[in-house]
Amino acid sequence: MKRLLAAIGAVIVIGAVAYVMLNRTDDSAGTAALIAGAPPTAEVLARGEYLTKAADCVACHTVPDSHRPFAGGVGFKLPIGTIYSSNITPDPVDGIGKWSDDEFVRAVREGVRNDGAHLYPAFPYTSYTKLSRSDVLAIKAYLLSLPAIARKNRANDLGFPFNQRWAMGFWNAAFFKSQRFVADPSKPAEWNSGAYLATALGHCAECHTPRNLGFGLEHGEEFAGQELQGWKAYNITPDSKYGIGGWTEGETVQYLMTGHADGHASASGPMGEAVAHSLQFLNPADATALVGYLRSMPAHEGKHPIDIDPKAAPALASSAAAPGGDATTQSEGSTLFEGACASCHQWNGTGQETPYASLLGTRNVNDVSGANVTQAILQGVKMRIGETDVYMPAFAGAYSNTEVAALANYVVGHFGGKQGSVTPDDVAKRRSL
Repeated sequence: MKRLLAAIGAVIVIGAVAYVMLNRTDDSAGTAALIAGAPPTAEVLARGEYLTKAADCVACHTVPDSHRPFAGGVGFKLPIGTIYSSNITPDPVDGIGKWSDDEFVRAVREGVRNDGAHLYPAFPYTSYTKLSRSDVLAIKAYLLSLPAIARKNRANDLGFPFNQRWAMGFWNAAFFKSQRFVADPSKPAEWNSGAYLATALGHCAECHTPRNLGFGLEHGEEFAGQELQGWKAYNITPDSKYGIGGWTEGETVQYLMTGHADGHASASGPMGEAVAHSLQFLNPADATALVGYLRSMPAHEGKHPIDIDPKAAPALASSAAAPGGDATTQSEGSTLFEGACASCHQWNGTGQETPYASLLGTRNVNDVSGANVTQAILQGVKMRIGETDVYMPAFAGAYSNTEVAALANYVVGHFGGKQGSVTPDDVAKRRSL
């Protein structure tokens, strides 16, 4: 915490010098379809709905199973405390019903509320700043077409000095630049479309790029992977060993739109939410463009590279119905796996009934920290892809920290061929997130 406080102090000093040097740009094109005072057209509303899904607004502004879409209240636990998302329904008191176009655009692209207070960068305005005004207003038009929900915004749980919103002005000066997306004329239209989707709408860097002590993005390690709220957002650079360079374009598109790529990954946690609420609704051309852009970025090994063993010996020695290899000796982890996991995942990791249950070759089971394996055990998986419900029960209430650690380490060992390092204390920390 001392290092973090020192970093914030440094940010304020740097920001005081840099604040006046920000080069802010704006755009005025593309607003003909959004004339002030005129009702939005069906085309604008359809565009707004597509953009709202592409930007994944519902995941952050809707408490799961609350049946109150966009009413806010989702908590984001960060090192500085907990920040809660706001109500963005048309409610005139608690939501954005009385916000002007300019106020909404400023909030989305500059991180400043209608009352002039700064937003925290848990809201990804640092990426949304690249959105065009017409796209932001299309999103606003769509949100205002939805039912208004009266739900008071929950106060953030932040200690001093992080509860001082005015200080965010200095953070912005150090780590944020207001700028619109500008197409690269040397690149094809598809590449530029993918760049807009990845950097502005989809804000991929917000989860997949490491952050510095001041919580700013480390742009020199763009998309190299980061841990957020206990889940690892993995390396999505073209690195052939540690990123997605070994995936085909088709496999990567499939993963974005379905949450599964054979032999590579099944989405869970925040990525599962992104697929369920956002990425599956991209049209195929946009999904392909997004993948093309990511595959054109510089490859990075990342700070915590994960070696993938797609043919872990213990799993290969097992059949679907019976263990082999390490499982010939009974352990607490294997006993727990046998009782709760084997019927779905199978001992050889191929999965039964659904490909989402396959484990071989995934980074989750090859990560010795067992971060995502632990979180999946604790929280389960629940997402709807098309007409298919993908479900894994949560075991947080069924197993102790010691049992979860034993099970996670067994999964890493059996399906990744590695010695897992999960401890009961690790599980306790992740359980609290």
